[in-house]
Amino acid sequence: MKVTFYQPIHPTLKKYIKGYYFVDKDDNHQPIRYLTFPDNYFIVSACQDVSIIQDKGWVEINRSPSKNIAIDFVFRCAVPTEIFYQQSVNEVTIYFKPLGIYHFFNADKNEDLQQEIHLSDFKEIMDNILREPNRKIQIEMLENYWLSKLREKTLTLAYTVLDDFETEMSIEKIASKNKITRQYVNKISQRYLGKPASEFRKIQRFRHVLISNKKSRNLTELSYENLFYDQSHLIKDFKELTKISPGKFFENVDTEQNNIWLFI
Repeated sequence: MKVTFYQPIHPTLKKYIKGYYFVDKDDNHQPIRYLTFPDNYFIVSACQDVSIIQDKGWVEINRSPSKNIAIDFVFRCAVPTEIFYQQSVNEVTIYFKPLGIYHFFNADKNEDLQQEIHLSDFKEIMDNILREPNRKIQIEMLENYWLSKLREKTLTLAYTVLDDFETEMSIEKIASKNKITRQYVNKISQRYLGKPASEFRKIQRFRHVLISNKKSRNLTELSYENLFYDQSHLIKDFKELTKISPGKFFENVDTEQNNIWLFI
């Protein structure tokens, strides 16, 4: 299965979209199974001519004999998820940065986004893109689509709280700094980020570890650089979010890739 990841070309899109990847159908493809891990992106996918079976922590993709476009929207990925492609398919997947997707759809909370996506022309445009054989044209079509949908919004408090989540401040201090209650901090997190503040911060710390592990000499250093209490805290979170220890994870996963997957 050929998977190619791209970062946005247009500078405005870079503010809101982390990147996107294309999967190309290949009749010589063998079944592929891998684990993907929790993150804080909002992820929207379009797959061509497939049937999808899914449950918590598990997704199976098969080719369908009938023509269709399957749309998948993930706003809360909190557990390791096993992905199983029985056959390769044509697919495009977009990763939106936290809060980024709200600038493209007329929704002001995560519960409304799925309906907005399905009511929009997203499915039709993705179908056209997946039927286009030229990758350069596909990318132009994709970026032109998002630029046509862009309506930059003022989400000042949500962005301020998001920035505060990256600091050592406790939820209580974040609330005090922004003159709101702890409960309201969690309400903002649930409304816009799709998860409680504590869960968002745990996943964010984990993702920072994946980026910085090559620069740190050991787990103790890695722990303190990424706002964990100590090495035991890092190991506990890591096992919860990946099902394996940090050492085994870094032995088997190439964290320099854009898609951090563990093939099984």
